Amino acid sequence: MHSRIGVYPGTFDPITRGHMDIIRRGAKLVDRLVIGVTTNPSKSPMFTVEERMAMVRREVEGLPGTIEVVSFDSLLMDFAERERASVIVRGLRAVADFEYEYQMAGMNQQINDRIETVFLMADVSLQPIASRLVKEIAMYGGPIHRFVTEAVEADVAARVELLGRKGSN
Repeated sequence: MHSRIGVYPGTFDPITRGHMDIIRRGAKLVDRLVIGVTTNPSKSPMFTVEERMAMVRREVEGLPGTIEVVSFDSLLMDFAERERASVIVRGLRAVADFEYEYQMAGMNQQINDRIETVFLMADVSLQPIASRLVKEIAMYGGPIHRFVTEAVEADVAARVELLGRKGSN
């Protein structure tokens, strides 16, 4: 029997409650969900790829479904093909996300039309959450507990402490 494999790519720097919502829901749509942790040249990560992979693995442990966490540093479509995926799962928060994701889905379809992109709307209560904003709030000493789990909050706090909090001159 042919199993349906999905890929959920992202930087997950750090993984948020919004990411977890998409992972939980995406895992229900496929037989195996591969979370692809990648680098993004346009972003400056707070955590290394290895640290982000460990964080994501810890957070998805115990979730229902078959979920794997792997890293990749290639075109998404090459990664999806390597994983034998038929679906790419993407989360949408707002109209701005849709415009970007729509363009990416169109480009990806031009590269490989055998792999479909599926968009999942983030839960309304989680829509404003973005890793970039979580990091910014944390760097200024603000509360991030609503946006990430306790374990991720501790990871971010430790990294902020190591980097030196902004505004503490």
